[in-house]
Amino acid sequence: MNLRYKLFTAFLGLIIIPLFILGMIMFFVTYNSIEKKYSQQSEYSLKAISYSISSVFKDMDNVTDNGIATSVFHMALSAEDPSKQDLTDAEQLSLNASQRNFRSLLYNHPSISYAFLYNFNGKGSSEIVSVFNKENFRTLPYDKFKGSELYQEVMELNGVPKWLAPHEYPELTGTEPVFTQIRLVKELSFFQNIGILVVQIKNWEFESIFRNLKIGDSGQKVSFMLVNDDGMILFDPDRKLDGQDFHSFTSKKNFTFQKGFQSFKTEFAGEKSILSVYHLKDYPWSLVSVTSWDSLSREVTVFARWFVVVIFLCLLGAVIFNLFFMNRITGGIAVIVRFMRRVEDGDLTTRVEETGSDEMTLLARGFNDLMDKINSLFNRVHVEQRRKNQAEMRVLQAQIKPHFLFNTLESINVLAVQNEGRKVSEMVYRLASILRISIQDRDEITLEEEVTHLRNYLDIQKFRFEDVFDYEIEIPQELMGCGILKLTLQPLVENSIQHGFEGIDYKGLVRVKGWEDRGNLILQIQDNGIGMTSAQLGMFQYMVSESGESAGPDSDENKPGHGIHLERRGLGVRSVADRIRIEYGDRYGIFICASPGEGTIIQCVIPKYGQGEDHYAKSIIG
Repeated sequence: MNLRYKLFTAFLGLIIIPLFILGMIMFFVTYNSIEKKYSQQSEYSLKAISYSISSVFKDMDNVTDNGIATSVFHMALSAEDPSKQDLTDAEQLSLNASQRNFRSLLYNHPSISYAFLYNFNGKGSSEIVSVFNKENFRTLPYDKFKGSELYQEVMELNGVPKWLAPHEYPELTGTEPVFTQIRLVKELSFFQNIGILVVQIKNWEFESIFRNLKIGDSGQKVSFMLVNDDGMILFDPDRKLDGQDFHSFTSKKNFTFQKGFQSFKTEFAGEKSILSVYHLKDYPWSLVSVTSWDSLSREVTVFARWFVVVIFLCLLGAVIFNLFFMNRITGGIAVIVRFMRRVEDGDLTTRVEETGSDEMTLLARGFNDLMDKINSLFNRVHVEQRRKNQAEMRVLQAQIKPHFLFNTLESINVLAVQNEGRKVSEMVYRLASILRISIQDRDEITLEEEVTHLRNYLDIQKFRFEDVFDYEIEIPQELMGCGILKLTLQPLVENSIQHGFEGIDYKGLVRVKGWEDRGNLILQIQDNGIGMTSAQLGMFQYMVSESGESAGPDSDENKPGHGIHLERRGLGVRSVADRIRIEYGDRYGIFICASPGEGTIIQCVIPKYGQGEDHYAKSIIG
């Protein structure tokens, strides 16, 4: 599969498909959580409605309780008793006052629309004591009411109020959607049953409760109703379903009204809805809310539609991008890939044609520049490796010369024959220190270790040539921690002793100094030996060409900015110069200054850094 199809597949697999899956998961999670969240919300709302309805009933219960406690109902019933028709004026006034108090009590409550009393002691027309008249309504005769199951239930309640909802007992309450309280009235002195109170309350309080309460968003399609346990719709604020069977509207035919709260999704009146039911405490009724599912899921549906549109646009954008842009990008990359494969086959001369001015052209140009640098680097590595191998051979030859070791051992033997045990021990100790430094695997040591090695070497040579030379070492202590290639100073000092003091008739002096200059470590070896002429200096070779050709004084390497690397008759100076150049770069090396009879100065320049630091970075910064 080429890069174009890979990118298109990656775009689909990593962006479009995960985005689609994530959107679908969010859609279904949100879609399924709507029912749960709305059920919780509707439970709280229905409980609030039930609390408001119960408050209305309890308020009316308190009114009738007050009437019973103050004997208002008792005196009203007594006023209609035929056995007490012959009353004195005082008794008649008292009865009239009692009736006025009773009417005043009922009138003062705004919810009451109609009230009357059944008189157990009355006969004929006196069996019903009317408090309020209602047009076009005929009160159920007492003898018919007495034969009903409701009468038996009221008697069993023994004074506890019984509430009737609209349409439950139309023969008693009429056809208007009103709630009716019916309860037994007792004479408080002897607790004798004297009558039954029937009070109807207006429905505007219930309509106000349902009208002022909305579940969730006002844009949701919600309807409420009150249903009894048999499934009859008792009260519908919209007056559309009053008196009808609740089960005829829902597809869940086996539904029963139970205690507590229940909510489920079903069809109601042919529309998919969420049905929430809360059974009222102490009453055989249930509050029902019916919410259209389409109104609840409208926002999720709109989200799904927009999501599909966005996915389609993304897919269309991916196709267009692949056709018009990806071909240009992948085509240019494919060309570069073909040239890279040629490079893998070993053709380092291949180059990509640079056409245009976009990023692909920059990539092609970068490829060509990289190949040029690789070729240059390969050539440089080849040359540097060859030089390094040569330098390593010179180091091996310069580390410890056989004749030096032979002469040192011969001197130790002479001391041993002369029983100079202390001097033998000192010579052996210093020779061992020299050998220890020489055979170490580390190429780099501290300047302090290099100076110690140099002292050991000079002390051995001074023992052999006691009257030939003296030495001085002047290096600040703060520079002793700097890193340096091992066997850097010793070959240079050895060069002064072997060649600078040859044939002199005075005592020679070797002075070793060290200081810091512009981030570089300067080490200088100065002797007062025979020096060198200009012709002798001209015999030194400058390592400037890869073929080993010498550069003359007018060559570029002798100009400012280039290190001078010289070679004397021995291998030591050349070895040190080569090692410094390979290790630190062309900016560092050995500088020699000499004149006949005036001695020689060899100056070694290396980057200053602590042991373990990156001297390559130091050399670049320096």
